[in-house]
Amino acid sequence: MRSLIDIVDFSVSEIDELLKVACDISENPGKYADSCRGKKLATLFFEPSTRTRLSFEAAMYELGGNVIGFSEASSSSASKGESIADTAKILSCYADIMAIRHPKEGAPYVAAVNASVPVINAGDGGHCHPTQTLADLLTIYRECGRLNDLTIGCCGDLKYGRTVHSLISAMGRYENIKVVLISPEELKLPKYVKYEVLDKYGMEYVETTSLEEVMPELDVLYMTRIQRERFDDPFVYERLKDSYILTPEKMAAAKPAMRVLHPLPRVNEISIKVDDDPRAAYFRQALNGKLMRMALILKLLREAEEGRQMERIVTADDVELICDNPRCISATEQELPHKFRLVDTTHGIYRCIYCEAKKKL
Repeated sequence: MRSLIDIVDFSVSEIDELLKVACDISENPGKYADSCRGKKLATLFFEPSTRTRLSFEAAMYELGGNVIGFSEASSSSASKGESIADTAKILSCYADIMAIRHPKEGAPYVAAVNASVPVINAGDGGHCHPTQTLADLLTIYRECGRLNDLTIGCCGDLKYGRTVHSLISAMGRYENIKVVLISPEELKLPKYVKYEVLDKYGMEYVETTSLEEVMPELDVLYMTRIQRERFDDPFVYERLKDSYILTPEKMAAAKPAMRVLHPLPRVNEISIKVDDDPRAAYFRQALNGKLMRMALILKLLREAEEGRQMERIVTADDVELICDNPRCISATEQELPHKFRLVDTTHGIYRCIYCEAKKKL
C-alpha cells in the first residue's frame, strides 16, 4: 500500500489537502469522531518517544479507532533478533496501518516495501521525520497565514537534525522561501542537502554562526536541540550543547509577527521565560502534529481501500557497493542487500537507497 516515508512522497497539492482537512478537524472534531471505527493503528517504536507516539495514539483514538503496538525495542521480538521485514509482515496481519520509529536509518522504508498495509515513518535515526514536517507546515500556515514568501531561520543541529532536513525539503517546493542556516561549524547543514535540495529548488540561503545577527529578518525561527544521542564522541556534545539559547533579550530584536517553532523535546535551547511570548508557537505546534496525523491516517486508509500502491519504491543500480554508515539499517540486518542509486553521473556518486549515505564508485 501507499506509505509516507519521506515528505517528498507527497505532492504540494496533497500536502495542501492535508492542511485543509487538519483545519477542518480542528473546527469540527465531532465530524470525524467515527471515521476510523473498526480500524487499528500499530505503533512500532524501537526507540524512546513521548510526543510522537502519544500524538499518533491520540490521533487514532479521536478518529474512533484502536491502537496496538510497543514503545521500546526491548518489549518486541526485535530483542530476539527478528528483522524489520518480518515484523512488518506480521503486524500487517493485525493492523490496518502502522507507524514506525527506529534508530536505524532506512528501517521504515524496509518496513513499507514488506508490509501489506500503509506505513508511516515516525522518525528514522538522523534521516527523516515527515510527520513532524507536516506539523511544522500546519503551524507555519496557521501562525503566518501562508507558506510562501517567508524567511525561515533554522538554528542548532543542522547536521543530524532530521526535522530540519525534512522541513527544507518541504519548503523548497513553495515560492520565495529564503533559508537562514544558523549553526556551529561542526553542525552545519550537510553538503548533500544543499546540493540536492537548496540548489535543486533554487532556494536562497545563507549560513551564519550568529543568531543575534539574523534575528530581525526572520519570519520563522525553527530551533532545534543539540542531540546527545547522535554524537559518537560525548566530549564534542558537551562542547556544543549550549551553542544557542533563545532568551527574551534575543527575542526583543525579532519582528512582532515572527514565530518560534521547535520539534521538542527541548533541553535548554529555549528559556522557559520565552514560553509566555505570543510568538512562541511550539506548544501549539504539538497540537498541530496531532491534527495532521489524523488527516494523514484518514488519507492513507482511504487510499488503501482504493487499492493505491506505494509509488516511491527506489530502483537500485546494478553496482557492488557496501554502505559504510553504521546507522544504516543495512548494517544491522545481515541479509538485507546493500543497494545504491546513481545520483551524480559526472562524479560517479551513488546514494544508499535506505539511508542516502553517499558512496563513490
